[in-house]
Parts: sequence; structure tokens; C-alpha cells
Amino acid sequence: MQMQNQILVESIERLRRAAKEHDAAVWSRVGELLERPRSRRVEVNLSKIARYSSAGSMVVVPGKVLGSGIIEHPVTVAAFSFSSTAVKKILNAKGKVLSIDELVKMNPKGTGVRIVV
Repeated sequence: MQMQNQILVESIERLRRAAKEHDAAVWSRVGELLERPRSRRVEVNLSKIARYSSAGSMVVVPGKVLGSGIIEHPVTVAAFSFSSTAVKKILNAKGKVLSIDELVKMNPKGTGVRIVV
């Protein structure tokens, strides 16, 4: 019997809906990446987010953000989950921590959103 995370299933459905309604391929791709089995879902360290973002940019991680590394510029980071260390470091750098659903509501067209895997 396959167990499913209901929150994840609903989140993927909302991403698909947003992708269609707003013609935003970025949300469709994030949904595809979230559909992977848990063992293949991405885990991204802060050091990678720092490397591929600049001050004020929006980043989405279709998986978990881990706290390894240093981030010194303010970034809006949306992910399915965060480690507590990652949240502290992002907030200390004057960044924002959001769920993927919150980012979709904030930016339905996905303009300027960068996927980090």
C-alpha cells in the first residue's frame, strides 16, 4: 500500500493549476520535481542557493533546504521543507522563507523565479 503525503499531493495539484491558468512553465516543472519519490527528491544546501542567486532574487527548491553553508544576501526562498538552521540563516541575511504555495500566490506567473536543484 502506497502512503501519500496529502499536503504534497494538494500542493502539486495547485502548481499544475497555476501553470495552466497563468501559462507559467516554471510551476509545472516544480510540480514534476516534487512528484519524485522521497528518496529522489532534491536537498539543497544554502551554499548552493547563495552561489546561484543574488540580492533580492526569488528561488524555489522542489524539496528540502539544508543549512550547510553561508548566505549573506537577502533572498526569497520557497521550498517544500526547511531545516531549522536554514531558516535561521536565511532570516539573518534579511531574506524570506516561504512555502511553494505562498510563492505561487505572490508571483502566479513565476516571473524571475529560479529553480535550484
